Amino acid sequence: MNAADTAFILISAALVLLMTPALGLFYGGMVRSKNVLGTLMHSNVIIGLISIEWAVLGYSMAFGTDIGGLVGGMDFFGLNGVGQTPHETYANTVPHLAFMAFQMMFAVITPALISGAFAERIRFSAFLLFSLLWGIFIYNPLAHWVWGGGWLASLGALDFAGGAVVHMSSGASALAFVLFLGKRKNYGREPFIPHNLPMTILGAGILWFGWFGFNAGSALTAGGLASTAFVTTHLAAAAASLSWIVAEWMHRGKPTTLGLASGAVAGLVAITPAAGFVTPMSSIIIGLVGGVVCYIGVNLKHMFKYDDALDVVGVHGLGGTWGALATGLFATKAVNELGNDGLFYGNAELVWTQFISVVATWAFCFVGTLIILGIVNAIVKVRCSEEDEVKGLDVSQHGETGYQN
Repeated sequence: MNAADTAFILISAALVLLMTPALGLFYGGMVRSKNVLGTLMHSNVIIGLISIEWAVLGYSMAFGTDIGGLVGGMDFFGLNGVGQTPHETYANTVPHLAFMAFQMMFAVITPALISGAFAERIRFSAFLLFSLLWGIFIYNPLAHWVWGGGWLASLGALDFAGGAVVHMSSGASALAFVLFLGKRKNYGREPFIPHNLPMTILGAGILWFGWFGFNAGSALTAGGLASTAFVTTHLAAAAASLSWIVAEWMHRGKPTTLGLASGAVAGLVAITPAAGFVTPMSSIIIGLVGGVVCYIGVNLKHMFKYDDALDVVGVHGLGGTWGALATGLFATKAVNELGNDGLFYGNAELVWTQFISVVATWAFCFVGTLIILGIVNAIVKVRCSEEDEVKGLDVSQHGETGYQN
């Protein structure tokens, strides 16, 4: 066991935890003032709900002994056998508990990401039930497929820190959710203006900060690979923040603060699967393309007329997809000998492998989410009433107001 690695993983876990309330700020500033507390609640309550689910069941489903390449067994149910000594397979220089805690924070933030799509129109009770079921039946198996020795890992798919597990999964599920739920009242007929963009900018900044734990921490050791992941993460975010506002400037005539924040997040999403497999110069290209891809993706909702309130599909779904495919292009064993060479380093097969992982992730998460929504809606109606939507979620769901007149 290595003390430096242990400290690094624990700090990284804390940074990833910080990202979830930061996401609440990022989302909270973009909704109307009558929904700010409801939106903040979605991100913050997930910390409690999914942390308990992960400790009792989720970690074992994701990282227990492989069952047919699909899910982990119950080896670690209730954290049985997860203690202060390293595990021979997972992060073997840090306590097993430290690795479990680090992975817990990924499980926490992923369903919180989905909440941006259906903001301003969901019952809180339905949100809790959906998030619990989604974590158990979508996130846990997918994490096993990619990181726990499941079939995508056996296929050779590369996902350094969650392009499929976190971002494509949330994007695909967000699309299923908004198609199931329908549009907000008067969507497209009246402007839905963000009520507090400084809050959104602050949230984006904290997300950027926390993302270093997300990506660099996924190296699982305090060494050269973590340094590479740190640098590639920062450069991709920087590049995407610029390419987004340039695209926006050319398209709409003005660069916006919301565009700058969204672009930075888009770059962070795009580099996530590739962070520990590509060079710093490749990360700049991934970020530049990612900013434009996600800007176009966000605008697709107007073309196809679906109400993705806070652009989860465009940023996380398409950003994660681009990042996964870009890994197939730019990955090199010179950065990570446990990875693979991509197309630009003589191995076209990796692009096909990454494409399979993209299709499998989107299909599994989209269809699975629709099934879960059907079950939840039969138990407790998912969408709030029109009267509650008009009043706002803060009052109708929580009996509070974010601001005093």
